[in-house]
Amino acid sequence: MNFEGKQLIDGQSITSGIEYFYAVNRTSGENLDLRFFNASAEDITMAVAAAQRDFVITRNKTGIEKARFLDAIALELEKAGPQLIQMACLETALTTVRIEGELARTINQAKLFAKLLREGNWVDAKIDTGDLQRKPAPRPDIRSMQRPIGPIAVFGASNFPLAFSAAGGDTVSAIAAGCPVVFKAHPGHPATCEIVGKAIVAACVASDMPPGYFSLLQGERAEVGIALTNSPAIKAIAFTGSYRVGKLIFNAAAARPEPIPVFAEMGSSNPVFVLPQALKERRSTIAAGYVNALTLGVGQFCTNPGLLIHESDNNDVLFHQELTNNINAAPGGVMLTQAITGAYRAGVSIRSAIKELQILAEGEVTNDPQRQSPVLFKTSLQEFNQHPQLEEELFGPSAIVITTTSPSEMVAFVEGLSGHLTATVHGTEDELPAYKTLLDVLETKVGRLIINGYPTGVEVVEPMVHGGPYPATTDARSTSVGTGAIYRFTRPVCYQGMPQALLPDELKDSNVLGIWRRVNGNFNNTSI
Repeated sequence: MNFEGKQLIDGQSITSGIEYFYAVNRTSGENLDLRFFNASAEDITMAVAAAQRDFVITRNKTGIEKARFLDAIALELEKAGPQLIQMACLETALTTVRIEGELARTINQAKLFAKLLREGNWVDAKIDTGDLQRKPAPRPDIRSMQRPIGPIAVFGASNFPLAFSAAGGDTVSAIAAGCPVVFKAHPGHPATCEIVGKAIVAACVASDMPPGYFSLLQGERAEVGIALTNSPAIKAIAFTGSYRVGKLIFNAAAARPEPIPVFAEMGSSNPVFVLPQALKERRSTIAAGYVNALTLGVGQFCTNPGLLIHESDNNDVLFHQELTNNINAAPGGVMLTQAITGAYRAGVSIRSAIKELQILAEGEVTNDPQRQSPVLFKTSLQEFNQHPQLEEELFGPSAIVITTTSPSEMVAFVEGLSGHLTATVHGTEDELPAYKTLLDVLETKVGRLIINGYPTGVEVVEPMVHGGPYPATTDARSTSVGTGAIYRFTRPVCYQGMPQALLPDELKDSNVLGIWRRVNGNFNNTSI
């Protein structure tokens, strides 16, 4: 591919700015000979205007038409696969195996939403045919369904150059809803984003979709994102990244003359609890599994398990030794960007200076400044509580082991937690019922509760919830993974007394689509 380093707007490659930055080879830390222009104010205006113009068309596209578009995106990504994998590995230092798996996930989630659209039931169609004989006044015919809200701004994530990037879950769920997307590429992998962006543009042409359905803006300056957030035609924002940036975008969106929803996933320390009997029976397995989850991808997952809590007993020394052995054997790795590397180093340094925290184990030490090693701290719950900031995510392969003295103390700890994406409990079938209170309280704190597993595997399936109470996300009612993600970009619309010819097909008496609807209180897929 001939990299242009420009914006992809309205089906064209466009440059109106003069400021630029370079893609970086993350393994060496050196700039690649690939220059990318920061989107100008004119670029942003054009992209948003194209999305607003074509929303008139996309909002009325049928599920079949949108499904064809998503299938075309999947096909174009498959075609671009070899070059895409090579570039993503170069820009992120992630392994070929990791990027191959992520590409498969990205393709499959596009196909998942295409399947959802073909089935058509997701629109939540409800019909009450009314009662003209009701006294003292007739009850009118009332119908409702989910409809798209308008152009969406999507911000690419640093740690998933494909699955949470240009053709990631936010983009495909917005497209599935019928909402045009203006995508802000992450400056950590701009060339990867350009390859994917051009694949989506090609899919747009192949499936006869309007060019404003998708645009891509490059930029390393915060001003690009803020200008996009403040664009009046943008009706919602999807963001995956740090708490600092997510809160900045959230505040800007709330301060607009027309405030808009921000679905920001801002990280989590994802506590893991190990119950006494499980610790006694599966000490080695749990220690190995935990360290593997902690260090996977150099710890750069939003579901990285950064807290490990267990009751203190005679197994402490043996369990901590198992953890130490696994951490000592864990290799370091190159992190995604220089900024992430610096933040990780600073976080480890700050934790190391806290006298209540002890370093339990460190991974492989290397003189390579690009590589970072895992670090495991330990403390008691009483000492941990003296430093509330320790609950905050440290993005990277570092965690804190916390010992408690009783089940009630463990529950009290959970009651004091803020929101997280996940929580995990390791326990035997016999002991889990005795910790029902712990599970009940955890349910109020997270979006996904895991038993005898690890949180780093976020399966792209219909029931998945990737979200959680604040500050894990800005809206605990939403998910950014799974088919439920589509509802971030829709709203219910009610039609009262509407003639049959003017109703959406989903709400017509004939039910030509054969979808399941709630009609006069009964759920069926027949005509009226």
